[in-house]
Amino acid sequence: MTRNASPNPIFDAIDVRSMAEAICKLQKPDGEIPWSVDGKTDPWDHVESAMALAVAGYLKEARNAFAWSAFTQNEDGSFFPSYRNGQPDEMRKDPNMSTYVALGIYHYYLISGDKDYLAQMWPTIEKAINFAVSLQSPEGPIYWSQDMDGNVDKRCMLTGSSSIYMSIQSALAIAKCLNKSRPQWEFARRKLGKAIRTRPELFDESKSRYSMDWYYPILCGAVTGEEAQNRIDQYWNDFVVENWGVRCVSDRPWVTMAESSECVLALAGIGMFEQAETIFKWVKSSCFDNGLYWTGITVPDSVVWPEEQTAWTTAAVLLAADALYTWTPGSHIFSHEYWKVHRTHAKSGIGKRDKTPAA
Repeated sequence: MTRNASPNPIFDAIDVRSMAEAICKLQKPDGEIPWSVDGKTDPWDHVESAMALAVAGYLKEARNAFAWSAFTQNEDGSFFPSYRNGQPDEMRKDPNMSTYVALGIYHYYLISGDKDYLAQMWPTIEKAINFAVSLQSPEGPIYWSQDMDGNVDKRCMLTGSSSIYMSIQSALAIAKCLNKSRPQWEFARRKLGKAIRTRPELFDESKSRYSMDWYYPILCGAVTGEEAQNRIDQYWNDFVVENWGVRCVSDRPWVTMAESSECVLALAGIGMFEQAETIFKWVKSSCFDNGLYWTGITVPDSVVWPEEQTAWTTAAVLLAADALYTWTPGSHIFSHEYWKVHRTHAKSGIGKRDKTPAA
């Protein structure tokens, strides 16, 4: 199935505006976007919400969110896993939380074409990626975290490492736009990608019940082609509930809108648009009257749970819609074909000084 073009049959401008306005109502004056009213803020979901605002055309609000990231970042490039009222509530440094800002900033650039903003945010991006690379194991995965005394928790999570792979890839694209060379990042990306593809034993097996461990190696672009197709087929029945969406955990009767939307991103990324749109249609109306989406729903008794209304869930839905219906140039950021072309150009030097986002 080929990708649809705007306008699309699922959302209209009113829906998108309602979703974006609902996220904006949660955003604090300093740019921070918490999970929900009186909820915590984690740096990864904060960036996801900023990306959704950029898709909706709320570029000022997205930049305000990234300003919060730059201000909150620790000197070594790290972020803590979560914050409340501007203060960390868990004192460990998380490389996955730390690096997603690179993908968010590159996504913003694809939409805005603002190269000066890339240069402005480069110090934040560089420090974040350097921190994560410093926690790379000899075999390739990125260790889970580091405590305040410098002790490293050497567990490796497949979803987290996959997300970091995406972030390093985006940071390398930003470096290329700014005519900077970071071969150590490219080496880290390659080693990490190989581990994701070929060394499952290096990652925490207890998380394999989670759907994110199923689709994130594809979503991040490390597992591609026939191997990606086979991975989708192999675990489809474990996680996908017909007419409902994607389970968070394979053995729990709980379908979540964020996991469903991220699965849509992974499917669209490898060109499985028919399957992606099927899942998206199942979850597209799963929202509150204010534009925010349900976090999840139990199957088959249809209980919306939990009751909190989360910005990041709504953001994931909006990003999935953009990937399907290509409203913005940012829709390409999860496309395997986009990154294949981008890396080919990078190797050959094509477009080295091009001032527009790569096609």
